[in-house]
Amino acid sequence: MPSKVSCLYLLTVVCWASALWYLSISRPTSTYVSHMSVSIRKTVKPHKNITFTNIRTRPLNPHAFEFVINEPKKCESATPFLVILISTTHKEFDARQAIRETWGDESTFSDIRILTIFLLGINTDAVLNQMVEQESQIFHDIVVENFIDSYHNLTLKTMMGMRWVATFCPKAQYIMKTDSDIFVNMDNLIYKLLKPTTKPRRRYFTGYVINGGPIRDMRSKWYMPRDLYPENKYPPFCSGTGYVFSADVAELIYKTSLHTRLLHLEDVYVGLCLRKLGIHPYQNSGFNHWKMAYSLCRYRRVITVHQISPEEMHRIWNDMSSKKHLRC
Repeated sequence: MPSKVSCLYLLTVVCWASALWYLSISRPTSTYVSHMSVSIRKTVKPHKNITFTNIRTRPLNPHAFEFVINEPKKCESATPFLVILISTTHKEFDARQAIRETWGDESTFSDIRILTIFLLGINTDAVLNQMVEQESQIFHDIVVENFIDSYHNLTLKTMMGMRWVATFCPKAQYIMKTDSDIFVNMDNLIYKLLKPTTKPRRRYFTGYVINGGPIRDMRSKWYMPRDLYPENKYPPFCSGTGYVFSADVAELIYKTSLHTRLLHLEDVYVGLCLRKLGIHPYQNSGFNHWKMAYSLCRYRRVITVHQISPEEMHRIWNDMSSKKHLRC
């Protein structure tokens, strides 16, 4: 007579066999197909109404931020020739005001329309956020999304600007992205580079083109970890101190960014998006991305100059404006 242990063992085996048999005949075929690898699925033709998740279409950077300060009607009354997107921080009120009163003055040119937009995130200091809110109510030229405003989020700030143009001002002809410590020679930008009387360009991007590679020194401000960017060279990119592009490129870059791994170096990241789009940035030596001692004739030859204080901005603008009759 079999022992109790043998009977229990036999009963266990029978139960497992029955369970496996039941699962094999009751599991739906569609569940199995949906877990197949891509190579296997090539040989299976699912019903037309069945869709499979394509991993490549999932946004890597969904840019899931909301506008907390916005100017959605800025372009409703008239289509601007140029929109200037200026990356700034909360404490730089003097710089913003200097730009409003000098090269960023929207009323400088009577024959073309220019818009000036300052880009910010939110600050960890509630008082600074409130001050920017009050400034916005006065000047109506500030756009803010609810990401933390920091150096490592500069890319988010630029993508916010691209998103704003694509959403609220898609018919503008040209866009300039620059920083709040940049002086812009508007005459050169408008009449020598963009030329309002000529046919608007498409898929156009220009600035000071840099051909470089990642810096692996952790002490550097521009340090790029190898696991974040393993390649030894960056694609050509324009210095973030100032670049200009046709408005159609804003939407293209923004949409491409949703499927491009985020990098904290904003100008490099824009270059990556341009490479994906097959757009090669044009070199223009007028975009100077270093500090340059003031000289009337020297500043007349450039489009941008870096590291200009609010006081210098007023002084340079007033001097250049009052001496337009002088020849170099």
